[in-house]
Amino acid sequence: MNTSSRLIATLTLAAIVGGGGYWAGKNDIGSLLQQWLAIRMVEAEPKQQPTGRVVYYSHPDGLAAYSATPTNTDDGRPFVAVHESEDVSFSATRAAAPAAETASATSDRKILYYRNPMGLPDTSKVPKKDSMGMDYLPVYDGEVSESSTVRVTLGKLQRTGVKTALAEKTTVSRKIRVPGTVTLDERMVSIVSMRADAFVEDVANVTTGDRITKGENLFHFYSKEIATAGAEYATEMRNGGKLAPNTGAALRLRNLGVPTATITSIAAERKVPQSIAYTAPRDGVVLERMAVSGMMAEAGDILFRIADVSKVWVIADVPEYELSAVRKGAVVSVNVRNLPGTTFKGTVDLIYPEVQMQTRTTKVRIELPNPDGQLMSNMYAEVEIEAGAGNPVVAVPNSSVIDTGDRQIVFLDKGEGRFEPMDVGLGVRGEDMTEITKGIAAGDRVVVSANFLLDAESNLNAALSALTPDEVKP
Repeated sequence: MNTSSRLIATLTLAAIVGGGGYWAGKNDIGSLLQQWLAIRMVEAEPKQQPTGRVVYYSHPDGLAAYSATPTNTDDGRPFVAVHESEDVSFSATRAAAPAAETASATSDRKILYYRNPMGLPDTSKVPKKDSMGMDYLPVYDGEVSESSTVRVTLGKLQRTGVKTALAEKTTVSRKIRVPGTVTLDERMVSIVSMRADAFVEDVANVTTGDRITKGENLFHFYSKEIATAGAEYATEMRNGGKLAPNTGAALRLRNLGVPTATITSIAAERKVPQSIAYTAPRDGVVLERMAVSGMMAEAGDILFRIADVSKVWVIADVPEYELSAVRKGAVVSVNVRNLPGTTFKGTVDLIYPEVQMQTRTTKVRIELPNPDGQLMSNMYAEVEIEAGAGNPVVAVPNSSVIDTGDRQIVFLDKGEGRFEPMDVGLGVRGEDMTEITKGIAAGDRVVVSANFLLDAESNLNAALSALTPDEVKP
């Protein structure tokens, strides 16, 4: 080969090598070689045998068909068993060990049966799915003994909004709102009448509705019988009789209604006045004036009625079913229509021992101070009575009590997500708290929110535990 031929061959070889290198670099021949080597190495590795129990059986062609028990396809081929090691896991590899431990711990417990995940009364002795594809839930040995106890995970507790509170000793109270009427305190009403026949003279300038004070003159009168008794008393004093207001003629004058000031005046002056002044027996308001100047008043005739209105009563009508919550001495708030925004405070003074046949109510007497006289007789009043237990009692929030009509239930927090329904006895139900007479002690933690969800779960557990052995094993 001559020189020119060798030169041409050299240039051709260089062009081939350069073009091949350019093609290899552009197509990343290095990574392709690495992938080919990895595939060959995986194929060369021995295939590991699946471990763990059989979780389910899958279709041999990889279709979305599964079975909890061994079965065949329509053409007679068996489903492929999928073990625990082959099942899909979305957790980290290092979490497999705790999961295996949990599975082994669970497998140590005996499964009695499987229950419907939707709470239907349907059980199975083998794992299966319902019509929606949901797995039946296993019921383990030991869970039936506490069939009414509800177990809730921490995550579910947060989602359902279960809240708890402590049962405590406190005073339970509530307001009973009833109508009432303002009346006069009958103990503070005085009647002015004569105890002997007398002529009324010089009646004071007071009329019905006027306010008077104790000792103020109401009228003057002359009585022959009183004049005779006064003369006898004056004679006794002239003859050296002793000043003894409760004996002899002095006592007779007092029994005839002669004021003490007049009796003292007769003893001092030794004579009987022509007319005697009758004074007001108390401070108050004139309710009636029957006295007229010059009239002849017989014994027993009412001449004045006077009432002290510094204290009044309110008579409230309390329904029969509320009587157990009303007690003597309870605080009462009273409002009247002509004084909006003004509240009068008083106390329950008496519960009348009688129920009205027509209204099935009992009258309750409330005593109110009325120093300014704003409350007037026969006014309509709106009454609020603080009812409830006077002494501290065990009580829980109202929302914690589930009343089914036949029984009253409170869910007790046993800790670690366990809740147990307790039958309780109820006392007074207040505005926020309810008295518990039995079943719950002070310091117990009770459920106050989402307890109806727990009640539904508890009833489901109780219903399942009530199944007979034949029903448990279908």
